[in-house]
Amino acid sequence: MSEGVKTRKLHLRPWVRAVHRDVGYVAVGLTIVYALSGLAVNHIADWNPNFHDTIRELEIGAIQGETDAVAASAVLQRMGIAERPSDTYRAGDELTILLDHRTLHVTSAGHVLDEAQRPRFILRAVNWLHLNRGKKAWTYFADAYAAGLLLLALSGMFMIPGRKGLAGRGAALVAIGVAIPVAYVVLSNGP
Repeated sequence: MSEGVKTRKLHLRPWVRAVHRDVGYVAVGLTIVYALSGLAVNHIADWNPNFHDTIRELEIGAIQGETDAVAASAVLQRMGIAERPSDTYRAGDELTILLDHRTLHVTSAGHVLDEAQRPRFILRAVNWLHLNRGKKAWTYFADAYAAGLLLLALSGMFMIPGRKGLAGRGAALVAIGVAIPVAYVVLSNGP
């Protein structure tokens, strides 16, 4: 080539960094949602991540009523509950009244076991999103987020050149990251 002609070299690394940075910023909010929910539902055997559970016992006096509905109405009136039951049934001496997020177990003598659930404000919402209970449009957001994470993982491998990048210790760290889930599945006799 002659001295007067300049060659243009394509520099991909600045573009990879820019895309990685911008996709990363978008992913922050979704990562917080999925991380909070993941921590919450991973320990579902230890606690209820969606509701605060409360149990209280009280005495409201003997309950009379020819039908379960009449008896349930008397119980709700004595307890000052205006909500209409979704179901009422009797098992032996116990009348069970089902309400929204609340169950009353009432003996004919008037002993009440009140089991209630109060929604956990933030965690219930993030769990609903994480477990894709909303379906429909959220599936597309979740898929886009998964694709974004894949893009972040792949672009992140090529951001740093040389010994500290994929040509050096980066390859070993990627191998460790792949080996952890594979080893767990093998050692735990997974699926």
